[in-house]
Amino acid sequence: MKPGLELRALRGATTASANTGAAITEAVAELIEELLQRNDLAGDRVLSVTFSVTSDLDACFPAAIARHRGDWGRVALLDCQQMAVAGDLPRCIRLLAHAWMDASREVVHPYLRDAAQLRPDRSGAGHPAAPASSPADH
Repeated sequence: MKPGLELRALRGATTASANTGAAITEAVAELIEELLQRNDLAGDRVLSVTFSVTSDLDACFPAAIARHRGDWGRVALLDCQQMAVAGDLPRCIRLLAHAWMDASREVVHPYLRDAAQLRPDRSGAGHPAAPASSPADH
């Protein structure tokens, strides 16, 4: 454990405008940047990120996009397919990250683009944290 820091779990999601490498790259890069900025995180504090994508996104791997970040050489990255549920948000990319954060800092979970409707309580930088679990969180 690092002094003054706590290991925290961060969630987030976004949508890609299309099932293309360019559209997925743009969405993933934006989601990562928002996650880091909103939580005042440096790359060396991020331990792992798991990306899940809906079955309609198969043009590229989000983890491969994240791997291009110069400061994420030691971050464990994984991709998986989101469980298929009728009526789920199309072209959705979700993430679960683990990072060392200042113990007193509140976690901000970025929900961007159309994914903001998944968690309206978490879609803005200034919103308070939501309850620990909710059916919409899955």
